[in-house]
Amino acid sequence: MSVSYEQSRLYALRHSAAHLMAQSILQLFPDAKLTIGPPIENGFYYDVDFGEQKLTEADLERIEAKMRENAERDLPIVREEVSRQDAVARIERMHQTPYKVELLNDIPEGETITFYSQGEFSDLCRGPHVESTGKISHFKLLNIAGAYWRGDVKNRMLTRVYGTAFETQEELERYLHNLEEAKKRDHRTLGRELGLFMFSPIVGQGLPLWLPNGALLRETLSEFLKDEQMKRGYSPVVTPNIGNIALYEKSGHIITFKEKMFPFMVDEDGDTHILKPMNCPFHIEIYRSELRSYRELPVRLAEFGTVYRYEQSGELAGMLRVRGFTQDDAHLFVRPDQLLDEFMGVVDLTIFVCRKLGLNDYRVRIGTKDPNDQKYVGSDENWALAENAIVSACQTMNLDYELSPGDAAFYGPKLDLMLRDALGRTWQMGTVQVDYSLPERFDLEYVGEDGQKHRPIMIHRAPFGSLERMIGLLTEHYAGAFPFWLAPVQIAILPIADRHTDYAAKVRDAFWKRDRKLRIKIDESSERLGKKIVMNQKLKIPFMLIVGDKDVENGTVSVRSREEGDLGPKPLEAFIASVLG
Repeated sequence: MSVSYEQSRLYALRHSAAHLMAQSILQLFPDAKLTIGPPIENGFYYDVDFGEQKLTEADLERIEAKMRENAERDLPIVREEVSRQDAVARIERMHQTPYKVELLNDIPEGETITFYSQGEFSDLCRGPHVESTGKISHFKLLNIAGAYWRGDVKNRMLTRVYGTAFETQEELERYLHNLEEAKKRDHRTLGRELGLFMFSPIVGQGLPLWLPNGALLRETLSEFLKDEQMKRGYSPVVTPNIGNIALYEKSGHIITFKEKMFPFMVDEDGDTHILKPMNCPFHIEIYRSELRSYRELPVRLAEFGTVYRYEQSGELAGMLRVRGFTQDDAHLFVRPDQLLDEFMGVVDLTIFVCRKLGLNDYRVRIGTKDPNDQKYVGSDENWALAENAIVSACQTMNLDYELSPGDAAFYGPKLDLMLRDALGRTWQMGTVQVDYSLPERFDLEYVGEDGQKHRPIMIHRAPFGSLERMIGLLTEHYAGAFPFWLAPVQIAILPIADRHTDYAAKVRDAFWKRDRKLRIKIDESSERLGKKIVMNQKLKIPFMLIVGDKDVENGTVSVRSREEGDLGPKPLEAFIASVLG
């Protein structure tokens, strides 16, 4: 088991950098009110109420300069345990009401209350931190954004100040370089340039429209996984996009997930329906539609199901965070003696998908429940069984993993694959969950070998996570230059003149004799050849085949490779063999 990010030295360093920034902000803006300032995946932030003051990019430079002054003071960072009464007094002395008092009131009675102090600055915080401000040397403030207090649009809008910090200057410079590179790879820009997807304010925020090339890419991914699932014994199902609210009341989602559901719809008969936020209750209904024998298990139901979640507008981020998306969802109903093997089979499928997509740098994170959070359902005994099954699967498969308390689903623990892309950024991809709770809530059964009724266990899984997020990830990972098998258009044939169009069609048909699924286009536009080449290069098509008089005469194609440039004329059949093997 590896050390999680939350347990690492880097996490503590970034947490301390957030405090260093907060201290510096108060020195420059004494009337500012601090709220929360956590480390995040690639850095840290602090949400601050600046009152009527509007922070600018120039202010970031001032804050960063003050941070360096405070770092050079090498102030010891001291942890102190205090009583609740003393905590209120400290907050008032620091003029940090009401936000910090609200956070203090969220700490359960009997739980230790801690402050971390450095020089004249003190902050309510559970830690961890490094030893002194002098340990924080390699940092950079990045940008500012708006954020509602506690993520609620009804609350005051705060200013979120983002920064990052690393243990070495080399790591910091590499990260900043990758940030610049990431701007060039932004999937929102590339998505429009490559004809993948678009958004329309008239259609609505977070609701993507798939353009022809994007639809091809989406279908290619879907067909790849559908084919692999069929080989592994999954059965396809299709379920509706709305459902009766009673279904989600029974599952418990209406309690734990209500804020992410779109407004309810009441029909003329008084029945209430909702846009489905997840597929699992529908799959459960399919399972329980007939009495199952132990011989039928495992039952593996798979669906590319579109779901809808009411993400706040400030949280939307291109294809990475949308309101309507399609999950490569499946639910397995298994006997207890099948759980370990089936779970490993799902993890194996997820890793297979990663490798096929060229995403080979990943780590495993096991999300367990937070013992201090009351959102979870099910018995402690079943939670322990589920967590043990996931850990046993990782150990059996020799997968290094880290535990992440609080990251479990409300009904069970889960395994996430955390991927690193070409720029070293981490993405959560496939997720696999073990669930004892929903089978109990829906009274699921199967008839055992002993003739008695028994309770199955559910496994939830989605190797892609969602098609939208995966395509956003892949677009940035490959900078739009998708591998040949995945490219929306794999080959563009460019006739030099109209008289070469018939030969271009023969070239296309020769490829299609080998594989009718190849995505080939003939550019019959009236543009000059030079412009045709430039236009198709912008679409990052793997191969352009230019055909003219000599090619017609000799049975060749003049090949331009996306990676290697102009390869010159090649015999048609030889080139087809080199591409298709």
